[in-house]
Amino acid sequence: MLAEEFIELAKKICVQKSEEQTVELKAAHIDCPKRLYDTLSSFSNQDSGGILIFGIDEKDDYKVVGVYDPQDLQKKVTEQCLQMEPPVRAVFTLAEYDGKSICAAEIPAVDISERPCFYRGAGRVKGAYIRVGDADLPMTDYELYSYEAFRKHLHDDERPVERATLQLLDSAKVQEYIRKMSMDRPGFSRLTQEQTYEMLNITRDGVPTLAAVMNFGIYPQGFFPQLSITAIVVPGTEIGDLDKDSARFIDNKRIDGTIPEMVEQALGFCRRNMKTRTIIDKKTGARNDKTEYPVDALREAILNAVIHRDYSIHTEGTPVQIDFFTDRVEIHSPGSLYGRMSVEQLGIAKPDLRNPALAVMTEMLTEAEHRYSGIPTMRNAMKEYGLPEPKFENRRNEFVVTLYNNGASMETSDAVESGKNLLEFCREPKTRQEIADYLNIETIFYAMQHYVQPLIVAGKLAMTMPEKPKSRNQKFYTVKQK
Repeated sequence: MLAEEFIELAKKICVQKSEEQTVELKAAHIDCPKRLYDTLSSFSNQDSGGILIFGIDEKDDYKVVGVYDPQDLQKKVTEQCLQMEPPVRAVFTLAEYDGKSICAAEIPAVDISERPCFYRGAGRVKGAYIRVGDADLPMTDYELYSYEAFRKHLHDDERPVERATLQLLDSAKVQEYIRKMSMDRPGFSRLTQEQTYEMLNITRDGVPTLAAVMNFGIYPQGFFPQLSITAIVVPGTEIGDLDKDSARFIDNKRIDGTIPEMVEQALGFCRRNMKTRTIIDKKTGARNDKTEYPVDALREAILNAVIHRDYSIHTEGTPVQIDFFTDRVEIHSPGSLYGRMSVEQLGIAKPDLRNPALAVMTEMLTEAEHRYSGIPTMRNAMKEYGLPEPKFENRRNEFVVTLYNNGASMETSDAVESGKNLLEFCREPKTRQEIADYLNIETIFYAMQHYVQPLIVAGKLAMTMPEKPKSRNQKFYTVKQK
Protein backbone atom coordinates (compact mmCIF):
# COMPACT_ATOMS: atom_id res chain seq x y z
CA MET A 1 0.00 0.00 0.00
CA LEU A 2 1.34 3.38 -1.00
CA ALA A 3 1.59 6.16 1.58
CA GLU A 4 -0.97 8.21 -0.36
CA GLU A 5 -3.45 5.30 -0.30
CA PHE A 6 -2.83 4.85 3.41
CA ILE A 7 -3.59 8.53 4.14
CA GLU A 8 -6.82 8.36 2.11
CA LEU A 9 -7.90 5.28 4.06
CA ALA A 10 -7.10 6.98 7.37
CA LYS A 11 -9.11 10.06 6.37
CA LYS A 12 -12.08 7.87 5.42
CA ILE A 13 -12.04 6.06 8.76
CA CYS A 14 -11.79 9.31 10.72
CA VAL A 15 -14.71 10.84 8.81
CA GLN A 16 -17.04 7.86 9.13
CA LYS A 17 -15.87 7.28 12.74
CA SER A 18 -16.08 3.53 12.58
CA GLU A 19 -13.86 0.56 11.96
CA GLU A 20 -14.57 -1.94 9.21
CA GLN A 21 -14.50 -5.63 8.42
CA THR A 22 -10.93 -5.19 7.20
CA VAL A 23 -9.70 -2.24 9.30
CA GLU A 24 -8.79 -2.11 13.01
CA LEU A 25 -7.53 1.02 14.84
CA LYS A 26 -4.97 1.13 17.65
CA ALA A 27 -3.74 4.29 19.40
CA ALA A 28 -0.08 3.24 20.01
CA HIS A 29 1.02 6.75 21.02
CA ILE A 30 2.51 5.50 24.29
CA ASP A 31 3.61 1.95 23.50
CA CYS A 32 2.80 -1.00 21.24
CA PRO A 33 -0.53 -2.67 22.13
CA LYS A 34 0.20 -5.82 24.11
CA ARG A 35 -2.43 -8.17 22.63
CA LEU A 36 -2.87 -8.02 18.89
CA TYR A 37 -3.31 -11.78 18.64
CA ASP A 38 -7.10 -11.75 18.26
CA THR A 39 -7.01 -9.33 15.34
CA LEU A 40 -3.99 -10.98 13.73
CA SER A 41 -5.90 -14.26 13.83
CA SER A 42 -9.22 -12.89 12.53
CA PHE A 43 -7.62 -10.94 9.66
CA SER A 44 -5.52 -13.95 8.65
CA ASN A 45 -8.61 -16.16 8.62
CA GLN A 46 -10.65 -14.06 6.20
CA ASP A 47 -10.10 -14.07 2.45
CA SER A 48 -9.56 -10.32 2.24
CA GLY A 49 -7.02 -10.14 5.07
CA GLY A 50 -7.02 -6.83 6.94
CA ILE A 51 -5.16 -3.66 7.93
CA LEU A 52 -4.11 -2.60 11.42
CA ILE A 53 -3.78 1.20 11.66
CA PHE A 54 -1.66 2.56 14.52
CA GLY A 55 -1.82 6.21 15.57
CA ILE A 56 -5.57 6.90 15.57
CA ASP A 57 -7.43 6.67 18.89
CA GLU A 58 -10.90 5.23 18.44
CA LYS A 59 -11.76 5.93 22.09
CA ASP A 60 -10.88 9.64 21.70
CA ASP A 61 -13.32 10.40 18.88
CA TYR A 62 -10.96 9.01 16.24
CA LYS A 63 -8.29 11.60 17.03
CA VAL A 64 -4.94 11.33 15.25
CA VAL A 65 -2.49 10.79 18.11
CA GLY A 66 0.47 9.37 16.17
CA VAL A 67 2.74 6.47 17.19
CA TYR A 68 5.39 6.61 19.90
CA ASP A 69 8.24 5.21 17.76
CA PRO A 70 7.60 3.82 14.24
CA GLN A 71 10.67 1.55 14.21
CA ASP A 72 10.10 0.06 17.65
CA LEU A 73 6.40 -0.36 16.90
CA GLN A 74 7.14 -2.38 13.77
CA LYS A 75 9.60 -4.56 15.71
CA LYS A 76 7.11 -5.35 18.49
CA VAL A 77 4.22 -5.98 16.08
CA THR A 78 6.45 -8.38 14.14
CA GLU A 79 7.30 -10.21 17.37
CA GLN A 80 3.60 -10.80 17.99
CA CYS A 81 3.11 -11.88 14.37
CA LEU A 82 5.76 -14.58 14.84
CA GLN A 83 3.82 -16.00 17.79
CA MET A 84 0.98 -16.96 15.45
CA GLU A 85 0.58 -20.37 13.80
CA PRO A 86 1.26 -20.17 10.94
CA PRO A 87 3.41 -17.05 11.40
CA VAL A 88 1.93 -13.83 10.05
CA ARG A 89 3.98 -11.77 7.61
CA ALA A 90 2.84 -8.18 8.05
CA VAL A 91 3.65 -5.49 5.48
CA PHE A 92 4.19 -2.04 7.01
CA THR A 93 3.50 1.43 5.60
CA LEU A 94 4.46 4.71 7.28
CA ALA A 95 2.89 8.11 6.59
CA GLU A 96 2.48 11.61 8.01
CA TYR A 97 -1.09 12.65 8.86
CA ASP A 98 -2.01 15.89 10.65
CA GLY A 99 1.65 16.37 11.44
CA LYS A 100 1.95 13.02 13.20
CA SER A 101 3.45 9.66 12.22
CA ILE A 102 0.94 6.86 11.65
CA CYS A 103 1.64 3.26 10.70
CA ALA A 104 -0.29 0.56 8.85
CA ALA A 105 0.30 -3.18 9.11
CA GLU A 106 -1.28 -5.13 6.25
CA ILE A 107 -2.16 -8.65 7.36
CA PRO A 108 -2.43 -11.08 4.42
CA ALA A 109 -4.97 -13.88 4.33
CA VAL A 110 -3.69 -17.34 5.16
CA ASP A 111 -4.41 -20.01 2.57
CA ILE A 112 -7.50 -22.01 3.50
CA SER A 113 -5.42 -25.19 3.68
CA GLU A 114 -3.47 -23.62 6.57
CA ARG A 115 -6.41 -22.17 8.51
CA PRO A 116 -7.19 -21.49 11.21
CA CYS A 117 -4.37 -19.09 12.02
CA PHE A 118 -4.17 -18.96 15.83
CA TYR A 119 -2.10 -17.65 18.73
CA ARG A 120 0.22 -20.46 19.81
CA GLY A 121 0.10 -19.34 23.44
CA ALA A 122 -3.65 -20.07 23.62
CA GLY A 123 -3.79 -23.08 21.29
CA ARG A 124 -5.94 -23.86 18.26
CA VAL A 125 -9.25 -24.06 20.14
CA LYS A 126 -8.96 -20.87 22.22
CA GLY A 127 -6.55 -18.88 20.06
CA ALA A 128 -8.42 -18.86 16.73
CA TYR A 129 -10.64 -15.89 15.87
CA ILE A 130 -12.91 -14.74 13.07
CA ARG A 131 -13.83 -11.21 12.01
CA VAL A 132 -17.51 -10.28 12.23
CA GLY A 133 -18.10 -6.64 11.31
CA ASP A 134 -15.55 -4.72 13.35
CA ALA A 135 -15.29 -7.35 16.10
CA ASP A 136 -12.92 -10.27 16.64
CA LEU A 137 -14.90 -13.29 17.85
CA PRO A 138 -13.64 -16.72 18.96
CA MET A 139 -14.18 -19.42 16.36
CA THR A 140 -16.94 -21.90 17.06
CA ASP A 141 -16.36 -25.65 17.15
CA TYR A 142 -18.06 -25.84 13.77
CA GLU A 143 -15.78 -23.23 12.19
CA LEU A 144 -12.70 -25.05 13.47
CA TYR A 145 -14.06 -28.34 12.18
CA SER A 146 -14.89 -26.93 8.73
CA TYR A 147 -11.25 -25.99 8.13
CA GLU A 148 -10.06 -29.37 9.37
CA ALA A 149 -12.58 -31.20 7.16
CA PHE A 150 -11.45 -29.30 4.07
CA ARG A 151 -7.78 -29.85 4.84
CA LYS A 152 -8.25 -33.59 5.42
CA HIS A 153 -10.77 -34.04 2.57
CA LEU A 154 -13.46 -35.25 4.96
CA HIS A 155 -16.93 -35.48 3.43
CA ASP A 156 -19.74 -35.84 5.93
CA ASP A 157 -22.17 -37.10 3.30
CA GLU A 158 -20.05 -40.27 3.11
CA ARG A 159 -20.06 -41.03 6.83
CA PRO A 160 -21.96 -44.17 7.90
CA VAL A 161 -25.24 -43.75 9.79
CA GLU A 162 -24.86 -46.12 12.72
CA ARG A 163 -28.51 -47.06 13.23
CA ALA A 164 -29.32 -47.39 9.52
CA THR A 165 -29.66 -50.71 7.69
CA LEU A 166 -30.15 -51.60 4.04
CA GLN A 167 -33.70 -52.70 4.92
CA LEU A 168 -34.51 -49.07 5.77
CA LEU A 169 -33.60 -47.91 2.25
CA ASP A 170 -36.02 -48.02 -0.68
CA SER A 171 -34.51 -50.96 -2.56
CA ALA A 172 -36.27 -50.10 -5.84
CA LYS A 173 -34.75 -46.59 -5.84
CA VAL A 174 -31.33 -47.98 -4.94
CA GLN A 175 -31.41 -50.51 -7.78
CA GLU A 176 -32.58 -47.89 -10.28
CA TYR A 177 -29.71 -45.64 -9.22
CA ILE A 178 -27.23 -48.50 -9.63
CA ARG A 179 -28.67 -49.27 -13.06
CA LYS A 180 -28.19 -45.67 -14.21
CA MET A 181 -24.68 -45.48 -12.78
CA SER A 182 -23.71 -48.81 -14.39
CA MET A 183 -24.59 -47.63 -17.89
CA ASP A 184 -21.48 -47.26 -20.05
CA ARG A 185 -19.37 -48.56 -17.15
CA PRO A 186 -18.62 -52.21 -18.05
CA GLY A 187 -16.38 -52.63 -15.03
CA PHE A 188 -19.41 -52.53 -12.73
CA SER A 189 -20.56 -55.93 -14.02
CA ARG A 190 -17.54 -57.57 -12.38
CA LEU A 191 -18.39 -56.18 -8.93
CA THR A 192 -20.42 -57.93 -6.28
CA GLN A 193 -23.44 -56.17 -4.86
CA GLU A 194 -21.50 -55.30 -1.71
CA GLN A 195 -18.64 -53.89 -3.75
CA THR A 196 -21.05 -51.87 -5.91
CA TYR A 197 -22.65 -50.36 -2.81
CA GLU A 198 -19.23 -49.37 -1.49
CA MET A 199 -18.00 -47.95 -4.80
CA LEU A 200 -21.14 -45.81 -5.21
CA ASN A 201 -20.98 -44.56 -1.60
CA ILE A 202 -24.30 -46.19 -0.77
CA THR A 203 -22.60 -47.97 2.12
CA ARG A 204 -19.39 -47.56 4.08
CA ASP A 205 -18.16 -50.84 5.56
CA GLY A 206 -21.61 -52.27 4.94
CA VAL A 207 -23.48 -49.46 6.73
CA PRO A 208 -25.65 -46.99 4.73
CA THR A 209 -24.08 -43.55 4.33
CA LEU A 210 -25.75 -40.26 5.11
CA ALA A 211 -25.99 -39.57 1.36
CA ALA A 212 -27.86 -42.85 0.84
CA VAL A 213 -30.19 -42.26 3.79
CA MET A 214 -31.07 -38.76 2.59
CA ASN A 215 -31.73 -39.91 -0.99
CA PHE A 216 -33.07 -43.45 -0.61
CA GLY A 217 -34.22 -43.67 3.01
CA ILE A 218 -37.78 -44.72 3.73
CA TYR A 219 -37.89 -41.98 6.39
CA PRO A 220 -34.58 -40.07 6.72
CA GLN A 221 -35.85 -37.84 9.54
CA GLY A 222 -36.07 -40.92 11.75
CA PHE A 223 -32.29 -40.67 11.92
CA PHE A 224 -31.90 -36.92 11.45
CA PRO A 225 -35.04 -35.08 12.64
CA GLN A 226 -33.73 -31.63 11.66
CA LEU A 227 -32.33 -32.49 8.24
CA SER A 228 -35.51 -31.14 6.70
CA ILE A 229 -36.89 -27.92 5.23
CA THR A 230 -38.98 -25.39 7.15
CA ALA A 231 -40.94 -22.84 5.15
CA ILE A 232 -42.86 -19.78 6.35
CA VAL A 233 -44.76 -16.85 4.85
CA VAL A 234 -44.36 -13.61 6.83
CA PRO A 235 -46.99 -10.83 6.60
CA GLY A 236 -44.41 -8.11 6.07
CA THR A 237 -40.75 -7.51 5.31
CA GLU A 238 -39.23 -8.73 8.60
CA ILE A 239 -39.62 -11.68 10.96
CA GLY A 240 -42.03 -10.59 13.68
CA ASP A 241 -44.29 -8.47 11.46
CA LEU A 242 -47.96 -9.17 12.20
CA ASP A 243 -51.05 -9.08 10.04
CA LYS A 244 -54.35 -7.44 11.03
CA ASP A 245 -55.30 -10.47 13.10
CA SER A 246 -51.89 -10.46 14.91
CA ALA A 247 -50.79 -13.60 13.07
CA ARG A 248 -47.03 -14.00 12.66
CA PHE A 249 -47.25 -16.37 9.71
CA ILE A 250 -49.70 -16.59 6.83
CA ASP A 251 -48.49 -20.09 6.08
CA ASN A 252 -45.85 -22.37 7.56
CA LYS A 253 -44.83 -25.94 6.87
CA ARG A 254 -42.23 -28.45 7.96
CA ILE A 255 -41.12 -30.55 5.00
CA ASP A 256 -39.73 -34.06 5.57
CA GLY A 257 -38.73 -36.94 3.31
CA THR A 258 -35.85 -37.73 1.01
CA ILE A 259 -34.06 -34.89 -0.76
CA PRO A 260 -36.05 -35.35 -4.02
CA GLU A 261 -39.32 -35.46 -2.04
CA MET A 262 -38.44 -32.38 0.00
CA VAL A 263 -37.48 -30.38 -3.09
CA GLU A 264 -40.82 -31.10 -4.77
CA GLN A 265 -42.79 -30.34 -1.61
CA ALA A 266 -40.87 -27.09 -1.13
CA LEU A 267 -41.63 -26.06 -4.71
CA GLY A 268 -45.29 -26.84 -4.06
CA PHE A 269 -45.20 -24.56 -1.02
CA CYS A 270 -43.62 -21.80 -3.13
CA ARG A 271 -46.23 -22.13 -5.88
CA ARG A 272 -49.02 -22.00 -3.31
CA ASN A 273 -47.73 -18.77 -1.80
CA MET A 274 -46.61 -16.92 -4.90
CA LYS A 275 -48.71 -14.28 -6.55
CA THR A 276 -49.54 -14.98 -10.19
CA ARG A 277 -50.26 -12.58 -13.01
CA THR A 278 -52.33 -13.52 -16.03
CA ILE A 279 -50.96 -12.13 -19.29
CA ILE A 280 -53.27 -12.06 -22.32
CA ASP A 281 -51.77 -12.04 -25.81
CA LYS A 282 -53.43 -9.14 -27.61
CA LYS A 283 -53.12 -10.86 -30.99
CA THR A 284 -54.19 -14.41 -30.15
CA GLY A 285 -56.13 -13.92 -26.92
CA ALA A 286 -54.09 -16.69 -25.32
CA ARG A 287 -53.79 -16.52 -21.51
CA ASN A 288 -50.49 -17.22 -19.80
CA ASP A 289 -49.85 -17.21 -16.07
CA LYS A 290 -46.63 -15.62 -14.82
CA THR A 291 -45.58 -16.40 -11.26
CA GLU A 292 -44.13 -13.83 -8.88
CA TYR A 293 -40.74 -15.55 -9.05
CA PRO A 294 -39.42 -17.82 -11.81
CA VAL A 295 -39.91 -21.44 -10.76
CA ASP A 296 -36.54 -22.40 -12.28
CA ALA A 297 -34.74 -19.93 -10.01
CA LEU A 298 -36.56 -21.20 -6.92
CA ARG A 299 -35.87 -24.82 -7.85
CA GLU A 300 -32.14 -24.21 -8.30
CA ALA A 301 -31.91 -22.23 -5.06
CA ILE A 302 -33.66 -24.99 -3.09
CA LEU A 303 -31.61 -27.75 -4.74
CA ASN A 304 -28.38 -25.93 -4.00
CA ALA A 305 -29.47 -25.39 -0.40
CA VAL A 306 -30.07 -29.11 0.29
CA ILE A 307 -27.21 -30.47 -1.85
CA HIS A 308 -24.44 -28.13 -0.72
CA ARG A 309 -25.47 -27.53 2.89
CA ASP A 310 -23.21 -28.66 5.69
CA TYR A 311 -24.14 -32.15 6.96
CA SER A 312 -21.65 -32.37 9.83
CA ILE A 313 -22.69 -33.16 13.39
CA HIS A 314 -22.31 -29.45 14.14
CA THR A 315 -25.16 -28.44 11.82
CA GLU A 316 -27.38 -31.53 11.59
CA GLY A 317 -29.74 -29.87 14.07
CA THR A 318 -30.41 -26.98 11.68
CA PRO A 319 -32.89 -27.30 8.77
CA VAL A 320 -32.86 -25.49 5.46
CA GLN A 321 -35.14 -22.46 5.83
CA ILE A 322 -37.37 -20.83 3.18
CA ASP A 323 -38.75 -17.42 4.23
CA PHE A 324 -41.35 -15.64 2.11
CA PHE A 325 -41.66 -11.90 2.74
CA THR A 326 -43.82 -9.39 0.90
CA ASP A 327 -40.84 -8.12 -1.11
CA ARG A 328 -38.56 -11.17 -1.34
CA VAL A 329 -37.94 -14.82 -0.62
CA GLU A 330 -34.86 -16.02 1.28
CA ILE A 331 -33.41 -19.54 1.18
CA HIS A 332 -31.06 -20.24 4.11
CA SER A 333 -28.64 -23.15 3.90
CA PRO A 334 -26.61 -24.24 6.98
CA GLY A 335 -22.87 -23.85 6.50
CA SER A 336 -20.81 -21.14 4.82
CA LEU A 337 -19.38 -21.48 1.31
CA TYR A 338 -17.09 -24.48 1.11
CA GLY A 339 -13.41 -24.43 0.37
CA ARG A 340 -11.86 -21.62 -1.64
CA MET A 341 -15.11 -20.49 -3.24
CA SER A 342 -16.15 -16.85 -2.75
CA VAL A 343 -19.40 -15.08 -3.56
CA GLU A 344 -17.70 -13.25 -6.43
CA GLN A 345 -16.67 -16.57 -8.02
CA LEU A 346 -20.13 -18.19 -7.88
CA GLY A 347 -21.21 -19.44 -11.26
CA ILE A 348 -17.78 -18.70 -12.75
CA ALA A 349 -15.12 -20.78 -11.02
CA LYS A 350 -15.19 -24.53 -10.51
CA PRO A 351 -16.22 -25.08 -6.89
CA ASP A 352 -14.93 -27.55 -4.35
CA LEU A 353 -17.75 -30.00 -3.58
CA ARG A 354 -18.63 -30.36 0.08
CA ASN A 355 -20.90 -33.38 -0.57
CA PRO A 356 -19.73 -35.13 -3.76
CA ALA A 357 -21.55 -38.44 -3.18
CA LEU A 358 -24.81 -36.77 -2.23
CA ALA A 359 -24.54 -34.38 -5.19
CA VAL A 360 -24.16 -37.24 -7.70
CA MET A 361 -27.06 -39.17 -6.19
CA THR A 362 -29.37 -36.17 -6.14
CA GLU A 363 -28.43 -35.25 -9.69
CA MET A 364 -29.52 -38.68 -10.90
CA LEU A 365 -32.75 -38.66 -8.89
CA THR A 366 -33.89 -35.09 -9.54
CA GLU A 367 -32.25 -34.27 -12.87
CA ALA A 368 -30.44 -31.51 -11.00
CA GLU A 369 -27.36 -30.06 -12.60
CA HIS A 370 -24.68 -29.59 -9.95
CA ARG A 371 -21.95 -29.00 -12.48
CA TYR A 372 -21.74 -25.27 -11.98
CA SER A 373 -24.93 -24.31 -13.85
CA GLY A 374 -27.25 -23.67 -10.91
CA ILE A 375 -26.13 -20.09 -10.25
CA PRO A 376 -26.23 -19.03 -13.95
CA THR A 377 -29.70 -20.59 -14.23
CA MET A 378 -30.93 -18.49 -11.32
CA ARG A 379 -29.41 -15.33 -12.74
CA ASN A 380 -30.79 -15.91 -16.23
CA ALA A 381 -34.27 -16.80 -14.97
CA MET A 382 -34.49 -13.64 -12.85
CA LYS A 383 -33.23 -11.52 -15.75
CA GLU A 384 -35.84 -12.98 -18.12
CA TYR A 385 -38.52 -12.08 -15.58
CA GLY A 386 -37.27 -8.51 -15.38
CA LEU A 387 -36.40 -8.99 -11.71
CA PRO A 388 -33.27 -7.95 -9.77
CA GLU A 389 -30.31 -10.29 -9.87
CA PRO A 390 -30.26 -12.87 -7.05
CA LYS A 391 -28.40 -11.79 -3.94
CA PHE A 392 -25.88 -14.24 -2.50
CA GLU A 393 -24.59 -13.80 1.05
CA ASN A 394 -21.92 -15.89 2.74
CA ARG A 395 -22.90 -15.21 6.35
CA ARG A 396 -21.32 -16.70 9.43
CA ASN A 397 -22.22 -20.41 9.41
CA GLU A 398 -24.89 -20.10 6.71
CA PHE A 399 -25.33 -19.25 3.04
CA VAL A 400 -28.35 -17.20 1.98
CA VAL A 401 -29.93 -16.69 -1.45
CA THR A 402 -32.42 -13.82 -1.76
CA LEU A 403 -34.79 -13.37 -4.70
CA TYR A 404 -36.59 -10.02 -4.93
CA ASN A 405 -39.98 -9.51 -6.56
CA ASN A 406 -41.54 -6.48 -8.26
CA GLY A 407 -43.23 -5.36 -5.10
CA ALA A 408 -46.98 -5.09 -4.91
CA SER A 409 -47.45 -4.39 -8.59
CA MET A 410 -48.51 -7.87 -9.56
CA GLU A 411 -52.15 -8.83 -9.74
CA THR A 412 -53.08 -12.42 -9.11
CA SER A 413 -54.73 -14.51 -11.75
CA ASP A 414 -57.35 -15.48 -9.22
CA ALA A 415 -58.76 -11.97 -9.42
CA VAL A 416 -59.14 -12.38 -13.15
CA GLU A 417 -60.36 -15.95 -12.99
CA SER A 418 -63.85 -17.11 -12.04
CA GLY A 419 -65.49 -13.82 -12.96
CA LYS A 420 -64.53 -12.16 -9.71
CA ASN A 421 -64.39 -8.58 -10.81
CA LEU A 422 -63.24 -6.87 -7.66
CA LEU A 423 -63.36 -3.41 -9.20
CA GLU A 424 -66.98 -3.90 -10.18
CA PHE A 425 -67.79 -5.19 -6.69
CA CYS A 426 -66.19 -2.15 -5.04
CA ARG A 427 -68.14 0.51 -6.95
CA GLU A 428 -69.81 0.90 -3.60
CA PRO A 429 -67.30 1.07 -0.69
CA LYS A 430 -66.62 -2.32 0.89
CA THR A 431 -64.97 -3.42 4.14
CA ARG A 432 -62.05 -5.82 4.36
CA GLN A 433 -64.33 -8.62 5.47
CA GLU A 434 -66.79 -8.01 2.64
CA ILE A 435 -63.95 -8.19 0.11
CA ALA A 436 -62.57 -11.40 1.62
CA ASP A 437 -66.05 -12.96 1.59
CA TYR A 438 -66.59 -11.92 -2.04
CA LEU A 439 -63.26 -13.49 -3.06
CA ASN A 440 -64.02 -16.58 -0.95
CA ILE A 441 -60.78 -16.15 0.99
CA GLU A 442 -60.66 -17.07 4.68
CA THR A 443 -57.68 -14.87 5.63
CA ILE A 444 -58.39 -11.14 5.41
CA PHE A 445 -54.69 -10.27 5.28
CA TYR A 446 -54.17 -12.57 2.32
CA ALA A 447 -57.03 -10.90 0.45
CA MET A 448 -55.62 -7.46 1.18
CA GLN A 449 -52.02 -8.33 0.31
CA HIS A 450 -52.70 -10.27 -2.88
CA TYR A 451 -55.77 -8.51 -4.29
CA VAL A 452 -56.47 -5.11 -2.76
CA GLN A 453 -52.96 -3.70 -2.31
CA PRO A 454 -51.91 -4.21 -5.96
CA LEU A 455 -55.04 -2.36 -7.09
CA ILE A 456 -54.35 0.49 -4.67
CA VAL A 457 -50.78 0.78 -5.97
CA ALA A 458 -52.16 0.82 -9.52
CA GLY A 459 -54.53 3.65 -8.57
CA LYS A 460 -57.63 1.55 -9.26
CA LEU A 461 -58.82 1.24 -5.66
CA ALA A 462 -58.80 3.86 -2.92
CA MET A 463 -59.47 4.04 0.82
CA THR A 464 -62.31 5.96 2.35
CA MET A 465 -60.02 6.97 5.22
CA PRO A 466 -56.52 7.26 3.73
CA GLU A 467 -55.29 9.12 6.82
CA LYS A 468 -56.12 6.04 8.92
CA PRO A 469 -55.14 3.09 6.73
CA LYS A 470 -55.39 0.53 9.55
CA SER A 471 -58.76 1.70 10.88
CA ARG A 472 -61.31 -1.03 11.56
CA ASN A 473 -63.86 1.16 9.82
CA GLN A 474 -61.77 1.41 6.65
CA LYS A 475 -63.51 0.75 3.33
CA PHE A 476 -62.27 0.48 -0.24
CA TYR A 477 -63.89 1.80 -3.39
CA THR A 478 -63.21 1.78 -7.11
CA VAL A 479 -61.58 4.90 -8.48
CA LYS A 480 -63.42 6.38 -11.46
CA GLN A 481 -61.13 6.37 -14.43
CA LYS A 482 -60.82 9.63 -16.38
